[in-house]
Order: sequence, then C-alpha cells, then structure tokens
Amino acid sequence: MKKALLIFCATFLLSFVAFAQTQEQGNARFHGYGTYGLRYQNFGAGAGIEYFFVDKFALMPSFTFVFPQVGKESNFSADLRYYVSEGSSQLYFMAGYSQTWQDTQPDGAGAKRNEKGANVGVGAYIALTEGIGLSTEFRFQSPYPREVGFRVGLALPL
Repeated sequence: MKKALLIFCATFLLSFVAFAQTQEQGNARFHGYGTYGLRYQNFGAGAGIEYFFVDKFALMPSFTFVFPQVGKESNFSADLRYYVSEGSSQLYFMAGYSQTWQDTQPDGAGAKRNEKGANVGVGAYIALTEGIGLSTEFRFQSPYPREVGFRVGLALPL
C-alpha cells in the first residue's frame, strides 16, 4: 500500500512538471535536499516548496530532519529569496526565520531546546534538464547550534 501511494504521489508531481524554469510570479518549485553542518558535522534531510510571489522574489518554507550522533533535531525555515540572475544557472541571496527543536538525550527524555532566530545565505539553482534542477545553498543559522552549513538537492517545478 505504501509503495502504491509513493508511486501515485511521484506520478502526480511529475505530471505537473513545467518546461520553463522561470522566476515569474505564480511559479513554484518542490525542493528535496540533504544538509551538512560544518560545526557539528551532522547530516540531515528535508523538503520545501518555493513560491514566486513577485518576479525574482520567492518564499520558501522548508522542514529538515537532522541526524545528530545523540538525540533528535529538526528545523523549520521560512526564507525570502531574491534571484539576481536568470537562465540555466540562477544565483540568489536569502534571509529568513528559523526555528530549531533539539532533544539532546538518547532516549527522548531530558534536555529539550526550542530556539528561534534568523538565517542568511546564498544559493544557486542549476537546470539539469527541462524538468529537474540542482539546488545548492550555503547558509548560516543563528538558532542553536549556530552553524554554517550546505544544502544540496533536486528541485522540480510544480
């Protein structure tokens, strides 16, 4: 059942793939990505939807599960992106709100943190085919654990 649901969702998303990779008002992209933090060297995985509300300006809410060596961590970000270039390689600057939930105990009991703050960064969207693009980002997040990290993944236009 889970496999059939996954195949249906993938087919549904791919059926809406647009052939234009533009930054015009009303366009949207689905991003699936992996993260790596430089300070604590934790990996993570997440997803988000980027929506162009005005030409060259996009909002991107995203949620990331981080896999620390001990405990649990997750992060929600809502970013404002401004694209400075167009074409097959699109450079952007971003800033936004970030909230991190962290449980530092291995069994789920004990010290829990809920930190709010900002994030800033720079990224690029690189078209690989007419329907799929590479999404890369270098960002700093101010909530604890306050680290610089990378995001790399794929983006599908909706």
